[in-house]
Amino acid sequence: MRRITAFLLLVALFALFLPLVVSAKPETVTLYVYNWGEYISDGSEGSLDVNEAFEEWYFETYGVKVQVNYSTYSSNEDMYAKISSGAASYDVIFPSDYMAARLISENRVRPLNFDEIPNVEYIDYSKMFGDEKPYYDPDMRYTVPYTYGTVGIIYNTTMVDEEDIGSWDLMWNEKYAGNILQFNNSRDAFATAQFKLGCSPNSLDESEWRAALEELKKQKAVLQGYVMDEIYNKMENGSAAIAAYYAGDFLTMYENNEDLAFFYPEEGTNLYTDVMCIPADSRHPEVAERYINFMLSEEPAIANAEANYYASPNRLVYENEDYQADMAEVHEDAIAILYDIDGLKTEIYENLPPEQLTLLNELWESLKIKSPINVSIVVMAGVIVGGCAAIAIFFAIRRKKRRRIVAALWQ
Repeated sequence: MRRITAFLLLVALFALFLPLVVSAKPETVTLYVYNWGEYISDGSEGSLDVNEAFEEWYFETYGVKVQVNYSTYSSNEDMYAKISSGAASYDVIFPSDYMAARLISENRVRPLNFDEIPNVEYIDYSKMFGDEKPYYDPDMRYTVPYTYGTVGIIYNTTMVDEEDIGSWDLMWNEKYAGNILQFNNSRDAFATAQFKLGCSPNSLDESEWRAALEELKKQKAVLQGYVMDEIYNKMENGSAAIAAYYAGDFLTMYENNEDLAFFYPEEGTNLYTDVMCIPADSRHPEVAERYINFMLSEEPAIANAEANYYASPNRLVYENEDYQADMAEVHEDAIAILYDIDGLKTEIYENLPPEQLTLLNELWESLKIKSPINVSIVVMAGVIVGGCAAIAIFFAIRRKKRRRIVAALWQ
């Protein structure tokens, strides 16, 4: 009887203290981060794994385990569709300026507590906006700049004649039919035609948007295809000769094909800023703010800038001599291409009003709905040849900074 009583007493004590034992187990916080592809230092080729470093730093600093769940997107529009649908909840996102303005206007991101982000003091807004405030966040309450940059034209010097470069006209040149790549996102693609025509990419005049559509329709006869991340393989292996893309990504491609060159079209181009912000439905906003602050600290900020090759508005980066030397090893003009843009004719993308966004979507769908027969033939041939080349490159090329997953050759 005594044994039964003692046993029951032990059971009761176990039941009493079990919640305390369970609660003593360290809780793991999952931080959901949604960023552009190939836009962070991930530990490849001996570089710093920024997310892993954050997890270690956070536990050492706050005694809380954090696991970063990191996923990527290929365009602002893809990111917006995911955020606005409610299909997933994120804690940190990296929209471009015009998309940040849209998210702010729709109350989809939350104001930041800058007490948790003291490293914002290292951001030099004048690099991007001169004496102006960022139009997309004039009170600077919702966003922190991550990178900035410009759009230009990448071309293969062995395939393109020097006398043809300098203008957006190169993207329409019949001499290079079947070797030209266009952006596979509506805002950037339309901007190439708008700059070519001397129009603003922020125009509220429907006739100007329709004129740009006609230019893009004409361009289809010389295009190999519409691309985003597919551009890397195509330009690096020489299966395409000309493409509009972002300056930082040119440097990535140049690492693997020194025949490539870059210029800013004389008619003008886009100046953009990618920012960090926190969605309104974030489950862990405080941890997210500390993540943003960590991204602004010196070692992670330099590692990211050397991984993605975009311009950094962070003084800890662009004033660092080792960073400058490392970039010069990538391309002798890397620093000039990224940072010496004061003399360029540039325009930012503004958040378009709803009626213009609706028009843009309608025009984009009408552009993409049907391709001329000759483009279809070029595309099919490109898929076959490019597929073989991509396989060869996968085994032949070892990147200096990081490895990139071979992307689909056609969407």
